[in-house]
Amino acid sequence: MSLNEKQNELCESSTTDYSDLSALFLNCTLKRSPELSHTQGLIDISMAIMQKNGIATETLRPVDFDIAYGVWPDMTEHGWESDAWPPLLEKVMAADILVIGTSIWLGEKTSVCTKVVERLYSASGQLNERGQYAYYGRTGGCLVTGNEDGAKHCAMNVLYSLQHLGYVIPPQADADWLGEAGPGPSYLDPGSGGPENDFTNRNTTFMTWNLMHMARMLKDAGGIPAHGNQRSEWDAGCRFDFQRSEWDAGCRFDFTNPAYR
Repeated sequence: MSLNEKQNELCESSTTDYSDLSALFLNCTLKRSPELSHTQGLIDISMAIMQKNGIATETLRPVDFDIAYGVWPDMTEHGWESDAWPPLLEKVMAADILVIGTSIWLGEKTSVCTKVVERLYSASGQLNERGQYAYYGRTGGCLVTGNEDGAKHCAMNVLYSLQHLGYVIPPQADADWLGEAGPGPSYLDPGSGGPENDFTNRNTTFMTWNLMHMARMLKDAGGIPAHGNQRSEWDAGCRFDFQRSEWDAGCRFDFTNPAYR
């Protein structure tokens, strides 16, 4: 994917090192590889910007994998004969940036995208080494393509889901391309105007750089500060800024320390 002049200029003028970051793109198209995916066309722009800045990127189509339905990390432990999700979850957890791409059908994200969000939720009870929810310290965004309205609705759903899981969502963390209402060319079809659309290119560029900036800040800060958001401490009896009572008998925080006020 070749970047336009503005996108190349931004990459060349950046003085920030992003080379220790990684990004995973999950293309939730309904089309199995190697069939042409118009959503992948939009993903490729974001990936190219990241790659030009030294970020390790990978894109996968969940539809290519035998992912079981359910809300447990490994559904073979709950009656399913096979489940390709566990190794995909390892890739999700290893990435600093997660971008979910989806096309629109009947105004909604794809069924594959819904399944991916459900399976991401299956790990929502896991904790990191500081007792926070496991997805803390990562950032996420969303790319949408379609021939009808509904892009903002789909992005709203995906981005809400990601932040609920623990991802940090930066400003303008979504971008989309929509064709005219009714039958017509899709993003990568000749004559669609999609790859040349300045509005889409601008928003995809802004989304990508904001994800990169946020991932850089989170990495440099060591993630989200661990105070007032540790499930392990809450379960141990801590109630942080609530009035002390028998609830927090096991809490180890010094509530007289101004840093905790």
